Order: sequence, then C-alpha cells, then structure tokens
Amino acid sequence: MLEELKEANDYIIGKIKETDKLILEMEDYAKEFNVPIVTKEVAKYLEFTIRSYKIKNILEIGTAIGYSGTIMAKECFNFQGKLTTIEIDEERYNEAKKNFEKSGLDNIDLHFGDALEVIPKLDETYDFVFMDAAKGKYGDFFDLVLPKMNKDGLIFIDNIMFRGYLYKEYPKRFKTIVRNLDKFINRLYEEHDFVLLPFGDGIGIVKISS
Repeated sequence: MLEELKEANDYIIGKIKETDKLILEMEDYAKEFNVPIVTKEVAKYLEFTIRSYKIKNILEIGTAIGYSGTIMAKECFNFQGKLTTIEIDEERYNEAKKNFEKSGLDNIDLHFGDALEVIPKLDETYDFVFMDAAKGKYGDFFDLVLPKMNKDGLIFIDNIMFRGYLYKEYPKRFKTIVRNLDKFINRLYEEHDFVLLPFGDGIGIVKISS
C-alpha cells in the first residue's frame, strides 16, 4: 500500500471483519508464503463495485492463489455471472485450483498460461476486467481486452502506482516498469474515461463507453 496513506488504510482495514473461513485461510497462506494478494480495502471495493453494477461476466488477469477471484466469483454468482481467470505461475495456478474447489463455486473458468497468449483465444466479452499481473505489461493487457469489453464495462487496474515509485525515487531495476506505467496512465487520461484513486497501491478504473 502507499506509505503516505498507511494510517488511513490501517484504520479502514481495522473496520473490516472477515468471517469467510476460506478467505481467512488464503490470507494466512499469502502472508506466510509472501504471495501478493489485494489488500482488504481493495477487496471490499471490488465486492462493492460488482454488487453495485450487477456485473456478470468477469475476466481476471493474474489469479495468484485465487483470493480476489473467489471474492469476485461469489459476488457475480448472484447475477448468474462467471469469472474467467488467468495465471502464469504453475505453483500459484495449482494453489488457486485447490482454493476454487474448496469454495464450491461452479462459475469459475481457470486458465494456466501467459495472459498475452490466452486472452486472444478467449471468445467471450466482458463487463468487468480485473488486472493484477505484470505491471510493466499493463498497457499490453489493456490493448488485448479493450476489443472484448461490453458497453459500459469497467476495467479495474490494481497496483497501478507501483509502490509509489511513479512519483518518488525507485531502484534502477524498475526503470522500465515505471516508465511503462507512467506512459500507460498518461494514455488512459488522454484517450479514455479514467480515474486514478490513491488507495491500496493505487487503483485505476476505466469505463468503456462504446
């Protein structure tokens, strides 16, 4: 999360009382094995957005262990919706598969592979895309999903401010990622209906008007 907002985020997280056993189990696993998952306040915002817009067809780029996917699949299930999710790391893919089986949800289509190769093969259109994968490739993912978006659909981009490195000093090894993200954000502002929200690690939301 952005360090400047840590106290505010800690306050918000302290108000969130999770009771779902599987969600709590995945949170413990992520903490123990250092797996990046969405922060609690971002998870709640995902739930709120899907519920508010009655979103049905969801594409997730970056499954990890299935934490955010389980949350989204549970919400869109109420609207007879479906989650399609893609994970490139085999170990995390297998862990996500186990967690989805534990969830009992039957509206999840899990794919193993590079999203840049999987997305072009998908023949569905989507109301909502959750992007939480390789940050330096966000622009490439976006270009692939844009033609598959339904009118008034939303693209929800997590960690778009990349640990705050977009506006403060960063390690040289992240130069390309930071440059790509900065260009991507500029393009979103110039070409799309876009908002950038400074919570979690930065959330970008694009609304597709046509």
